[in-house]
Amino acid sequence: MKIVEVETFRVPPRWLFVAVRTDEGIVGWGEPIVEGRAETVQSAVAEMSDYLIGSDPLRIEDTWQVLTKGGFYRGGPVLSSAVSGIDQALWDIAGKAYGVPVYNLLGGPVRDRVRVYGWIGGDRPSSLAEDTERQLAAGLTAVKMNGSEELTPIDTPHQLDLLVERVTAVRDVLGPHRDLAVDFHGRYSPAMARRALPLLEPLRPMFVEEPLVPELTADISRIAAGTSIPIATGERLYSRWDFREVVGSGIAVAQPDLSHAGGISEVRRIASMAEAWGVSLAPHCPLGPIALAACLQVDIASPNFLIQEQSLGIHYNTDSDLLDYLVDRSVFATRDGFVERPTRPGLGIEIDEGAVRKANENPHRWRNAIWRHTDGSFAEW
Repeated sequence: MKIVEVETFRVPPRWLFVAVRTDEGIVGWGEPIVEGRAETVQSAVAEMSDYLIGSDPLRIEDTWQVLTKGGFYRGGPVLSSAVSGIDQALWDIAGKAYGVPVYNLLGGPVRDRVRVYGWIGGDRPSSLAEDTERQLAAGLTAVKMNGSEELTPIDTPHQLDLLVERVTAVRDVLGPHRDLAVDFHGRYSPAMARRALPLLEPLRPMFVEEPLVPELTADISRIAAGTSIPIATGERLYSRWDFREVVGSGIAVAQPDLSHAGGISEVRRIASMAEAWGVSLAPHCPLGPIALAACLQVDIASPNFLIQEQSLGIHYNTDSDLLDYLVDRSVFATRDGFVERPTRPGLGIEIDEGAVRKANENPHRWRNAIWRHTDGSFAEW
């Protein structure tokens, strides 16, 4: 079997899909994307396709090594994301070729269903309690929210009060038997994070995510040591080498993104490395159906898996949503907070290629918002 074509599709709301076609008619799908940089990653995939065309799609590890290390300049979000989507597609091909789900190729399932959570916003709150009720009605038992809007390095007591007020409103709806995660989104300075975390301890979040920007990862151990709240991070780390120091820093949850951190191949290795430090796996995935399907395959095969992010109803999805490009939308159905283990070969989903091609006729140019402080200076998004 040989690869004969690599095709990309830029589809709403902000996603990039890749289809890898073989001479035996098997098509693998992946999701290579840097949100807000879809065109750049699309170009990187096109460059990598020069190597892929004519190669054996079942030599997944060899292809991963060549694509990640075959150039003198390596890594970073663009190249790693391009490789991630291609890697997902190759695993999809392999599963379909052998007639089994990808998790069977990763050692088999260690669980029968996957716990998931959904988003309720939080940085521009208007209806947090109602949004929480909506997610509970959709079958979820855990939600995640942004903790704050943009912050200055040492912000006012009012901002801390707002954080506690918002999280309290959600906790009151959830009660003690459901879970809440709070995303600091890298908007907190070390000083603000140390101030904020003790205030949230009585509300018992499942974890606080990305209390610092990745550039300050060396300081994460001080943050983790100063609170009883489990600390999660990793959505902007792109390899096992990025995670090497982090998993031993006192964090509780590693959050590699399967569309950024080297795909199924590398995230599986990151999960195993995290397990050696007693760190749980909760893949980052505010993305589309292919990325989520890839995450589920790793979740099902990883003993240290905790919970899976998914984007259905997320505030970014204004033009399209998670299920719009699937033939069978029931594959991600949630019951009692869990998605059942998929059983179809490959990634376990069937992409509606007609819908993808139609959406690609008007490719998106999604960009994240640019925020500024009251003095006109740039604010972290």
